[in-house]
Amino acid sequence: MAFVKVGSLSKLPAGSVVEALVGNGTYAVCNAGGEIHALDGICPHAGGPLGQGALHGTTLVCPWHAWEYDCRTGANEMDDGFMVAKVPVKIDGDDILIDVP
Repeated sequence: MAFVKVGSLSKLPAGSVVEALVGNGTYAVCNAGGEIHALDGICPHAGGPLGQGALHGTTLVCPWHAWEYDCRTGANEMDDGFMVAKVPVKIDGDDILIDVP
């Protein structure tokens, strides 16, 4: 595993989410009130792009069918059986780095 730069803190304001493409992987990087979290970017419900969704507090909403996930844990708001994998995040100055396989 290696940490890879996926964005800049200065370009990810609080309350926003961005999609990051790294190799064959898609990730959702969220700024929830100044805390940066990263998740696998594909919704397990129907394959929607979570990084293109909306962030409401700590709730990440899939743009396809409005399924909701806690960006801090990856847990689905309605069914804990639908989890989105968390990805380790590291901040280095203004750089947002995620640990990808």
